[in-house]
Amino acid sequence: MNQAPRRVKVVKRLIDILVSGILLLCLLPFLLLLSLYIRFSLGGPIFFRQERIGLNQERINLIKFRTMTDQRDSAGNLLPDAVRLTRLGRFLRATSVDELPSLLNVFHGEMSLVGPRPLLVRYLPRYSQEQARRHLVRPGVTGWAQVNGRNQVSWEEKFRLDVWYVDNQSLFLDFKILLLTLQRVIWRSGISADGHATMPEFQGTQKVDP
Repeated sequence: MNQAPRRVKVVKRLIDILVSGILLLCLLPFLLLLSLYIRFSLGGPIFFRQERIGLNQERINLIKFRTMTDQRDSAGNLLPDAVRLTRLGRFLRATSVDELPSLLNVFHGEMSLVGPRPLLVRYLPRYSQEQARRHLVRPGVTGWAQVNGRNQVSWEEKFRLDVWYVDNQSLFLDFKILLLTLQRVIWRSGISADGHATMPEFQGTQKVDP
């Protein structure tokens, strides 16, 4: 198991602060215009905020641009994601623009530019002991699983890739992941799982009897 030296962790955090701060400043006019467009096309709120699991299983509030409506059925239940996902939302997800507000999470230290994606709180009891090791590092805006299939690989494969990153993390690997992420965004690959508008919910790893 590779535990990144403290020096590497410090340098990585400094890079996170520097890069996220510069990007937020440079993209501010675009983010403001997009916020106004979302406000007038979807109504409020502009941002999607959701409690997720971060470093050492602590809870964080993930921030993203809103991509879905709040349409509900007659019983008051939210309609399926495929129905609520708007044309604008599909574009934002395809280009990963919906993730840009997460740079605030990076700047504040809740997330890193690179790391396993922060997932839902209700998934916590469903992880195996090995899968739960993905929380030994800060979650990321992008990660090793995202550049190796994103939402087109199974949950088990995704978690295996996350744990591999935990055991092999380095500044060089982070740089490689960022470059591959740019490539995936340009080609818009792995955005959704086959037959789903978004990734299906993780129900837990199925154990096979010997």
